[in-house]
Amino acid sequence: MNIAALDPGRDKCGLAVLDETGKVLIRQVIETARLEQEVAGWHKAYGFSCLVEGNGTTSGQARQRLKQALPSLDIRVVDEYRTTEMARGEYWKANPPKGWRRLLPLSLQVPPEPVDDLVAVILGRRYLQDREDEKNER
Repeated sequence: MNIAALDPGRDKCGLAVLDETGKVLIRQVIETARLEQEVAGWHKAYGFSCLVEGNGTTSGQARQRLKQALPSLDIRVVDEYRTTEMARGEYWKANPPKGWRRLLPLSLQVPPEPVDDLVAVILGRRYLQDREDEKNER
């Protein structure tokens, strides 16, 4: 069972598809204007059972657009708290600074590319962990 995860934004969104173990199948930063087309295409290609969406500023608009375009899509909302900060950390783990930049604390540096796709991965994994925690509580 695959899930999709979305970090909605005004101009761009992070989109990712993960399997049930949290392994990333695909992740990408997409234009918000193409949200419905991208999600529909990925749904057809990866057959995810639900879409996990962060609860940020533009999440209501994105959810409404997706419900209109894909009424049968199961959308779950998760807390976005600190995900951008976490995604920046993941970016720097995968792409350590080189040269003089390695001397600066990472907390003072901004990645040179958007990390919205990494935020989507974190949201997806957060959802999977919450679901697993619920199973273990029963």
